[in-house]
Amino acid sequence: MSMSSKIMAGALGLSVFAGAAIGASHGAPSDDQIKSAIKGRQAIMQLYAYNIGTLAAMAKGEREYDAAAAKAAADNLAAVNGLKMDGVWLPGSGTASAKNTRALPAIWESGSDIGKRAAALTEAIAGLQAAAGTDLAALRGAIGPVGKACGACHEDFRQSDD
Repeated sequence: MSMSSKIMAGALGLSVFAGAAIGASHGAPSDDQIKSAIKGRQAIMQLYAYNIGTLAAMAKGEREYDAAAAKAAADNLAAVNGLKMDGVWLPGSGTASAKNTRALPAIWESGSDIGKRAAALTEAIAGLQAAAGTDLAALRGAIGPVGKACGACHEDFRQSDD
């Protein structure tokens, strides 16, 4: 993992925990704060999904490989991943307090490994960013770890569709 990836992963992990500490020190968040956090989090997830969708379509052969477009989508993922996101991961903005989210309260529980999972996503995105604009084979080899990192979080921290 490069130094900048380590810094990004650490910053994301710390921002989740900083958000928890801020929330705890200021009492329960208001309904408006919860709605805002959920709306922001969903917007970020849409940006992830859009760019991963572009790359996945190329990797699956559903869209012609375009090195510039692949590099741009991977760069976008890295940019989104580098955003300061503590405001959208507001403690109390999960399924226990709101109906329009799938974020499980386990994210904010003591002992949660969300920071470790965020670091894995950062590392996978860095690998994808380095490979995406190279060629189709490199893109195909690098997109799997991103999907795995996304899925690992969603498995334990996102309510299923069932």
